[in-house]
This record gives sequence, structure tokens and C-alpha cells, in this order.
Amino acid sequence: METDYDLVILGGGAAGLSAAIYAGRAMLKALVLDGLSCGGQILVTDVIENYPGFPDGISGPELSRLLCEHSSKYGAEMRHQQVTEVRDLAEPVKTVVTDDGSFSTKGLIVATGGSHRKLGVPGEEELSGRGVSYCAVCDGNFFKGEDVVVVGGGDAALDEGSYLAGIVNRVTVVHRRDELRASRILQQRALENPKFKFLWSHVVEEIKGNGVVEAVRVKDLKTGDTYDYPATAAFIYIGFTSNSDFLQGQVPLDGTGHIYVDANMRTSIPGVYAAGDIRVDSYRQLGTAVGDGITAALSAYRDIGQA
Repeated sequence: METDYDLVILGGGAAGLSAAIYAGRAMLKALVLDGLSCGGQILVTDVIENYPGFPDGISGPELSRLLCEHSSKYGAEMRHQQVTEVRDLAEPVKTVVTDDGSFSTKGLIVATGGSHRKLGVPGEEELSGRGVSYCAVCDGNFFKGEDVVVVGGGDAALDEGSYLAGIVNRVTVVHRRDELRASRILQQRALENPKFKFLWSHVVEEIKGNGVVEAVRVKDLKTGDTYDYPATAAFIYIGFTSNSDFLQGQVPLDGTGHIYVDANMRTSIPGVYAAGDIRVDSYRQLGTAVGDGITAALSAYRDIGQA
């Protein structure tokens, strides 16, 4: 049956663009749909130091430009349209509906990623990338030997905090409760680590600094006292929201909206794949997103490109 595209890729971040490069090289007619701008999360990342091949680092906007240019070189089409619905996923021809039309396709790669939940306090947006971070593996090395704050009490907060403890001088965990929600083993590691300090029953009300983070204003929920707590960075882990609302009832999702895939990025629905932060058990790293996108595109080629 005639279709508009061999492959539609939802998301123009690292996973989606990597998939587009490989799809184009495999001579698949591919469309990338991204609601905002080409590049995804890396577009708003100041400096990337842990992506292989760039020993001196590279700015997020520059790497985004290169990825977008690379995907276009092999013929992938990019449209900035918001996906509102997907239909007929179990059928050989699937339909993607956007705010500006619809497209038919043999295959679908979902690489819509997600976003870190934000505190919504003054200073968070202004100092994002300048001490406010949502990824210790990405940004921890900027704060060697310094005192940082981790906000949250779940697995992500303690896991990332433990990573930071190997780099920084002190990790202060700010948690709104008087006990942690993380798994037992992560709690034990953190509580036994002399580099950890805990501000129990505290919340962050403001992130302060002149161009870079210098302190967080915290409130003691039991006494009502507020004060400035010195820190050169605030790593925030209060949850991660996957961009998968439009897939509810269409693709098997876990309790947080992430998509189940196998090792080849295939979902349980033939011709439907997922890559990057949107999939279950993603490490949420640039390099792993690239690998996911490549794997998904190769799987799509094997499944539909040779049909």
C-alpha cells in the first residue's frame, strides 16, 4: 500500500536525529517531526564534555546544529509540527496526526524524550546551565571539590548524589520529608557516606546567584525558618515526565509513561520502535540516546525496508 513515508520519527533530539541519519543512509524515506526546534534537550545545554570525540567539549547548540545538518544530508525531512495523535499502529500502514496535517507511514520511531520536573522557584530558570542541573553525570565535573545541593529523596537523587560524592567536596540533600523514599541500598550508601549531609523536612524556595549559583534559600517545614544555604550548584531530582500522553492506550507503557522495548528498540507492536529517554530503563545520556536511535533505525530497516 502506498504511504507518505517509510519511516516517521517523532522527536528531533539526539535519538531521533541519529535514527534519521541511519534511515537516510539505508535509503528509507524518513520524516522527523519535532514540535519546537531541531536538537531537543541538547539545544539548551551550555557545554557537553562527555560525548565521545570532543575532548575539549562542545556547546549544545553547536552539536545540535551538526546533528540536524547531518540528518538532512542523507535526505531526512524535518517538520516542526506538534503530534496530537497516532492511529492504526497495529496495522501495516500507521497514521500520525499533527496540528498541521497527517502522515501515513510503514514504521514509527518514538523518540519524544521527556522533561525533568522543575521546582518552579525563582532563579531556577535563570541559572539553568549555570549551576542548576538535572544531570550529575553531565555536569558534575564542573564542580570538583565544591559544595553542592541535591534536591529530592528518591532513587535518582541518591544515585546521582553518590556519583557527585566522588567528585565534589560535599553533597547536601534537601528533602521535604524526614525520611528518604529511595531503595534501601541507596539509602544505606548515602547515609554511610561522610560526604553526604541531609536537610530533613526542608524545601527550596529560591536559587540565588549573580550569573552562577551561589546559594539556595531553604525553608525548614517544622520551624518555618528560612535561610540561605551556600552551594555552587543545585542538582534537582523531583521526577521525570515522559512525553507520551498521546500514546496512552496505543503502546504498552510503564507507570511513568515510558515505553517498553526489547534490546533492538522494538515495541510489542510490529513496525513501532522507541529510542532515547522515552524508553524504559534509559540512562538518559546523550551517547546512549544516539545508540538507541541507531538501533531503532536499523531494526526498522530490517523489518520494513526490505519488505
